Amino acid sequence: MTMAWFRKAQYTSLKPAETTLSRVPEGLWHKCGSCLGIVYKKDFEENLFVCPKCNFHERINAWMRLEILADPDSFHETHNNLLPTDPLEFSDQKKYSERLLASQKKTGLKDAIITGTCTMDGREIAMAVMEFAFSGGSMGSVVGEKITRVVEQGLEEQLPVLLICCSGGARMQEGTYSLMQLAKTCSVIGRYQRAGLPLICLLTNPTTAGVMASFGSLGDILIAEPDALIGFAGPRVIEQTINQILPKGFQRSEFVAKHGFLDMVVNRKDLKPTISRLLSMLGGGASDDRSKKSGEGRRKSNQKNLNPEEIHAAAK
Repeated sequence: MTMAWFRKAQYTSLKPAETTLSRVPEGLWHKCGSCLGIVYKKDFEENLFVCPKCNFHERINAWMRLEILADPDSFHETHNNLLPTDPLEFSDQKKYSERLLASQKKTGLKDAIITGTCTMDGREIAMAVMEFAFSGGSMGSVVGEKITRVVEQGLEEQLPVLLICCSGGARMQEGTYSLMQLAKTCSVIGRYQRAGLPLICLLTNPTTAGVMASFGSLGDILIAEPDALIGFAGPRVIEQTINQILPKGFQRSEFVAKHGFLDMVVNRKDLKPTISRLLSMLGGGASDDRSKKSGEGRRKSNQKNLNPEEIHAAAK
């Protein structure tokens, strides 16, 4: 009887606190997915969706990425007429065609990538940005084709290319059609780089599997955001395969950079000035006087090579 009374009194004492919490307006605060700290949402957004307490970089969508990197009103979307198909009529718990429609409705995109041209600090570039919210940013035939076309456009117009990766890998629902994109994107990047043009790859959280095994690792300069998951197979798969415990932070961008695979790890707020400085040093593309410069002149100016010290100096 006494215990029943105590439990009742304890429950009653909690009710005022619950009532107070329910009156807090929704949408004013953001809870960090890493440190669990509470941040005023407006401050969080002004900090480019990076936690000011622990520097955790929240995943952002492709349009936000463009807004951060491209000069205002300079982005012109290209190859937006490509639509994915269901060549295998694939079905698991749900038909692949239904999954595509659901992803298109969720993101407003036709597939997991946006391509186009823009200026960055006045310098014209070709750009591709992947969208993780569309089927995990997986690379199907449309993603591979759009990567190929944007690189071909860079080659034709003598523009530097920036590829922004955010992907779980190849899209299994398209089978071999998806795997073919690895070879296709590698081939066109080879032609592009033989022309002496600069390719920069920005690896965000996550960049894995088929994307990492193809165009994601082929940039002349590889940049990553802090604490991004980067690798081919996931840590759990590797541990189960080699039957060993992996080091702390394995496959995170800082670990990967320390072991020589990345050129630099750059905070989101510093990405645009860093990439702009690198393009200036590489001689890629042209600024506002681009129309006054011949294609052959641009090709010669793109032959400049940077040593590692110059690359790291550009990030400072």
